[in-house]
Amino acid sequence: MLFVVDFDGTLSVNDSVDALLNQFADPEWRLIENDWLDGKITAVDCMRRQINLVRADHIRLTTFFRGIQLDASFLPFWQHVRHFAEVAIVSDGLDHAIAVAMRGASLPALPVFANKLHFVPQGLDLSFPHLVGECPPGNGVCKCAVSRELADQTGGPVVLIGDGKSDFCLAGKADVVFAKHSLARHCDQAGIKYHSFQSFSDVLAIVKRWPAPATLSARTE
Repeated sequence: MLFVVDFDGTLSVNDSVDALLNQFADPEWRLIENDWLDGKITAVDCMRRQINLVRADHIRLTTFFRGIQLDASFLPFWQHVRHFAEVAIVSDGLDHAIAVAMRGASLPALPVFANKLHFVPQGLDLSFPHLVGECPPGNGVCKCAVSRELADQTGGPVVLIGDGKSDFCLAGKADVVFAKHSLARHCDQAGIKYHSFQSFSDVLAIVKRWPAPATLSARTE
């Protein structure tokens, strides 16, 4: 079994990329965000242009990443599922921010698949090691491709835990979906079954009611 966990707004309490841009980027980032939400540009174009607006040095940025607030109930969730499943953080966010935040919260060193952050003079740049050209939403990280590769290694069902637009494609393919915010609205509109959640304590409560992993059926209710 594989748990695919989104980061921003899912494992992190708030969207860490938006918080970063609010603190360190020109307000133009909001206009770029609107273009993405309106479908005028891809997520890759949006992220790159927004991150290029950040103006701060390495020390200030690392301090900021260390202070990202994470869901405190994630650790009990992981301690339970680690005995029968693999857990991976798959995010269309920033790999370095995720790694620093998780270390700062004393969370386990889990596999992280995200856009690669590069420090440049007085700012940031991005590259996209998990970009797949045919990814329908145009995300920097194709969560479907990453999940397929990981599932081939782990076997068993794929469980998505997410909250946003970058999760839409995988939601239609995962065996089990936990959703909130815009992902939940998307699932409602697309007729995708899902479990509603607000924190990982909600996820854990449901997972504890599941049958043995070997007999878990797709789309567990």
